[in-house]
Amino acid sequence: MNHISSRRRRRAAGIVAALAAASLLLSGCLYQLIPESAPTSTASSAPDTDGISADLLPFYGQELSWQACDSGFDCTKVKAPLDWANPGAGEIELSLIRHRATGGEAIGSLLTNPGGPGASGVALIRDSLGFAVGEPLQASYDVIGFDPRGVGESTAVRCYDAAAMDAYIFDIPANPRGSDAWTQELLDAHKSFAEACDANSDGILPYITTENAARDMDLLRAVLGDKKLNYLGYSYGTFLGATYAKLYPDRVGRLVLDGAIDPAVTGLDVNITQGIGFESALRAYMDDCLKSDGCPFNGTVDDGMADLGTLLAHVDRSPLKASDGRMLGADSLMTAIVAALYSQDSWPYLSMALTDALQGDPNTAFQLADFYYARENGTYTDNSTEAFRAYNCMDYPVDTSPEDLAAAKATLAEKAPTVAPYWFGPDPCEVWPYPPTGVREPIRADGAAPIVVVGTTNDPATPYEWAVSLADQLSSGVLVTRVGEGHTGYNKGNACVDQAVESYLLEGTVPEDGLRCEK
Repeated sequence: MNHISSRRRRRAAGIVAALAAASLLLSGCLYQLIPESAPTSTASSAPDTDGISADLLPFYGQELSWQACDSGFDCTKVKAPLDWANPGAGEIELSLIRHRATGGEAIGSLLTNPGGPGASGVALIRDSLGFAVGEPLQASYDVIGFDPRGVGESTAVRCYDAAAMDAYIFDIPANPRGSDAWTQELLDAHKSFAEACDANSDGILPYITTENAARDMDLLRAVLGDKKLNYLGYSYGTFLGATYAKLYPDRVGRLVLDGAIDPAVTGLDVNITQGIGFESALRAYMDDCLKSDGCPFNGTVDDGMADLGTLLAHVDRSPLKASDGRMLGADSLMTAIVAALYSQDSWPYLSMALTDALQGDPNTAFQLADFYYARENGTYTDNSTEAFRAYNCMDYPVDTSPEDLAAAKATLAEKAPTVAPYWFGPDPCEVWPYPPTGVREPIRADGAAPIVVVGTTNDPATPYEWAVSLADQLSSGVLVTRVGEGHTGYNKGNACVDQAVESYLLEGTVPEDGLRCEK
């Protein structure tokens, strides 16, 4: 992407990953399932404060006041420590939404996270309840969406206004791709963005970490009145859930981690693996396209991929002007391609975007790119891009040597030749104003209850090998495999996966480790 570049690839879920399996409309909006009505409540269960230290009791002892919001939902706010290592140093606010169990008395709360990092869990449940959780879970759980710290309606990371964000994301660098001047131009843009984030986020940037968000999640568990955490996390939400299990293994209830991130891989390895994953998904798309009416390519898959590479190189040299004045270069076109590859349902729109681009019209491609960045009618509907950067720059150590980067580029050029020229850029976290505090290491979570990990065999954003690795790392990990395309596996039309997930969350029935669910 133009000024987002390298670490942008770690948006393993975000808006796109959590919701993109719902069909994209050409308006750029999502197809949203309308949740059915549910009773509302004005009071929560008594908070669970067992074993909580005195300095945390003001937070864990909060009594929630739920208020009806939208149709069939309740909303509330929770106070959390800004700094969990120093609870007296200040507070932040966390935003929650609840859809109460439609079948009567609830088993308990089911916390959900759509990924990102930076995607809004409140928006996921409010706007796409039926996509987030199936009807059996809606019937038996109070389904909870929350915006993690730094995100959405919680105390949020703020950086640029819409005009500055447009320039940062979409403006085409003046210098030739790959040159020293190009690298410096992008680093300068990243630095200006980071400085704006620091200036506009009221001192929260050092505390926007997955470990702090996992501690927040235990606070939510407690104030909701649950002794154990029941949780369904997608994509980045799997890393959040695994981190929770590492910190609180004795408080793990029924956890399902779908579209797993491997917590042990480095940021550079993430970029390589995702690049190869998107190339694989792109070849699967091309194979399907060539068998379909209206495909803008012909010949073999290799022929189609070569022609697509030619298109990318062409718009890199000669960007296409959209009706709103933006210029579509190779980076924005690659963003559009990536956005559509999260779900097989979006492949027809990718064909339309590429057909139009081949004819000199970039507007459909920009609709896909805008969807990726949560941009509508010239405005940004959330802060997912800002929060994404904040989390990743604090979670991933910046330790890539020039030799490692050169080797990574060579590997990608060999294994993902179509995406490789547009995949790597200078690391924006090199100029983040605070040093990372996260570590990349295996998570075992010894003593935790069984944790179900779901992986999809040709998932481009969180490749299947990560699910295998995470399930192996977790001392109680159980792997469920969905054979197919697209990002994440539950509630995507595979009855075998759905039954395995729902039987575990509803009844505690642990799936057979290694269960393989064919199409």
